[in-house]
Amino acid sequence: MTANPEASKRSTNATTDVPHHVAIIMDGNGRWAVSRGLDVSDGHQAGFENLQRVVADFAKRGVRYLTMFAFSTENWDRPESEVNGILELAIAVIAHEAEQLHENGVRIKHLGRIERLSTELREELEQAVDLTAGNTGLTLGIAFDYGGRAEIVDAVKSLLVDGVAAEDISEEKFAEYLYTSDMPEVDLMIRTGGDYRISNFLLWQTAYSEFYFPDVLWPDFHGEHIDRAFESFNERQRRFGKRI
Repeated sequence: MTANPEASKRSTNATTDVPHHVAIIMDGNGRWAVSRGLDVSDGHQAGFENLQRVVADFAKRGVRYLTMFAFSTENWDRPESEVNGILELAIAVIAHEAEQLHENGVRIKHLGRIERLSTELREELEQAVDLTAGNTGLTLGIAFDYGGRAEIVDAVKSLLVDGVAAEDISEEKFAEYLYTSDMPEVDLMIRTGGDYRISNFLLWQTAYSEFYFPDVLWPDFHGEHIDRAFESFNERQRRFGKRI
């Protein structure tokens, strides 16, 4: 594996930057549904429907990498009916949206484990990744059956399997074994829904990220909410541990 050289590029200009890599924890689907007297499954449907709109919004604004937390390693512990509904919806959405994303030049990348996914979902993901592999527009990372700790464990296992000597392991070498090996580190992390935690998402890649926690539920997050996130991002001075 080879790391993307862009991963080491960071800007300290706090007035004109468009974040290069944005990661989003899409939280609030269930609360969105309950507040409208709907079933939780309707909230997940609305959340997935918002995905394509948000991808287009970020691409239009010049973001090159967008990673979405779709399903965590911990989400398997939710009620079986809810989990099955999410998985079935994911299959339908990927099958329906992959072609449109491909036409828009989006490259799809799956982040996470595949062993627990159904054969149908795994095939849809693999087909979407293969279909869009040559695209040069926005890279859309879909974190499905993803956990930050699991990613780090998987990277350590791969290093051992490859026989990498201890003295050859550096931060740069370790990053080559992460799911995001060809992606830059995260500039801006957004979590919708009003909670203030990262829930085991991209633990390594967010070491120097800026965080934004809008009090808006995921199905309603788009357009002007993205502009506000960028305004907040551009108010920050990113030092990366240095005195400026």
